[in-house]
Amino acid sequence: QVQLVESGGGSVPAGGSLRLSCVASGFTNGYYSMAWFRQAPGNEREGVAAIDDDAITAYADSVKGRFTISQDSAKNTLYLQMNSLKPEDSAMYYCAAEDYGLGSLLVDEYHYWGQGTQVTVSS
Repeated sequence: QVQLVESGGGSVPAGGSLRLSCVASGFTNGYYSMAWFRQAPGNEREGVAAIDDDAITAYADSVKGRFTISQDSAKNTLYLQMNSLKPEDSAMYYCAAEDYGLGSLLVDEYHYWGQGTQVTVSS
């Protein structure tokens, strides 16, 4: 059974940085893509950054140049380094994964989800 556990959220002032982590377990094959999504109250869940099995990355336009997605060499842990944070980045951030995924930023492309970690950026 695939499990994804996020950590690293918190409260920071605008301009600050946070690094989110997601520990993945239970994959039965080595070919999967992972991504970070976020959802603010009243908004739909949106893709933030994704990485496919070949380590090709994709980012939402709103975070390009500020956020970086990466994995450890064993692909057990997914990271999201968030710099120059803005109040509009405040949301619940979710880790997602999919077997043989294509590194998409679309919610419907992912079958496995974590419980989320809250990020709050104050102005």
